[in-house]
Amino acid sequence: MERFGIVFAARGAGTMPAVPKPRYRMNAVDHFNQDASHGLARHLGIYALELRAGYARMRMPLRTEVMAGNGYLHAGSVVSLADTCAGLGCMQSYPKGATNFTTVELKSNFMGTCREGEIEAVATMLHGGRTTQVWDCAVHDPQRERLIAQFRCTQLLLYPRS
Repeated sequence: MERFGIVFAARGAGTMPAVPKPRYRMNAVDHFNQDASHGLARHLGIYALELRAGYARMRMPLRTEVMAGNGYLHAGSVVSLADTCAGLGCMQSYPKGATNFTTVELKSNFMGTCREGEIEAVATMLHGGRTTQVWDCAVHDPQRERLIAQFRCTQLLLYPRS
């Protein structure tokens, strides 16, 4: 199956069904936004604005499901947006032969919160090696132009077994 211009092995039993290959080549943003297999991202309402090698930009609307019991933005929602953004950027930046990845480390620092509107994540690749990638992601409130969180993660690149 091909996703984001990358050919993946068939999915095993017990996983989500494969998304049918479109008749025309969709860009990565449209593909992500229309792909129903992104379970958590879809549930949180995350959508892509820009995806390319070394860079990703995504947004998440603020609604009851992403808020904590105190009425403020839940930290886990912010981390989910940042990790999704860095992960999709990673998928756009695979070195030759890599077919998948997994997050092996992440760290986040919170500077603020938000209660309405949308939040935006911008991820940039700091290191693009053969076995790992390191990504920074700033999450901000675009309406008030305030930084909410800074996130860094390391992605382990996966290759087919020989």
